[in-house]
Amino acid sequence: MTLEITTAGRVRILTLARPEALNAFNEALYDATTEALMQAAEDPEVAVVVLTGAGRAFSAGTDLKEMQARVTATDFTPGRHGFLGLIDALSAFAKPLICAVNGLGIGIGTTILGFADLAFMSTTARLMCPFTSLGVAPEAASSYLVPQLIGRQNAAWLLMSSEWITAQQALEMGLVWKVCEPDDLMGQALRHAEILAARPLASLMAVKQSITAPTRPEVAAARERENAFFVELMGAAANAEALAAFTSTS
Repeated sequence: MTLEITTAGRVRILTLARPEALNAFNEALYDATTEALMQAAEDPEVAVVVLTGAGRAFSAGTDLKEMQARVTATDFTPGRHGFLGLIDALSAFAKPLICAVNGLGIGIGTTILGFADLAFMSTTARLMCPFTSLGVAPEAASSYLVPQLIGRQNAAWLLMSSEWITAQQALEMGLVWKVCEPDDLMGQALRHAEILAARPLASLMAVKQSITAPTRPEVAAARERENAFFVELMGAAANAEALAAFTSTS
């Protein structure tokens, strides 16, 4: 199992469940998460989705072993939806989405917060966008969404430095809404989810649509730019060297 799906009242809880891989997204997890979001979007009994991780990580990002296999074209089978399918599902998700960052968030484990309506983070969690350390481009429309969320200079540091940021730094930047003690994280996230879920679903969706509609063209344009850079950079010298170094030590 790569994804645990539970329901509490009108709240659907999606738990990334590859703890042995720090919940890194392989093709199976991209597909499972995409399909779970699509199902929650269509289910009239679901008003809010909470996304979190099992174990000590939220998500370590894209599985680098699979990225290496994709680059070398050996032993790689694309999923039905893959990374881009997940981003499409997040972009289209019309109901409130809450992220509860329980631990390490790397790559998509950080950039997914650009799609969250509310984000809660454990005091012990840390975030990082390792794009420059991997010799690749930003992803998930983060080149647009992150500056909108936290400002140009904070975004430049987060997306360019490949350095860790703490929960307190994420809170000060505005990347997350609330920081909680680890034992209180899910309780706080679910309490707020239940408040939202008690409101009329049509009204919740109207509010979200009103907030996100003006940004949709910019998100789509950012994705196109990022994808073009990714195609150019993935497998190039810096990326190949970084992936080779990772796979040789893992």
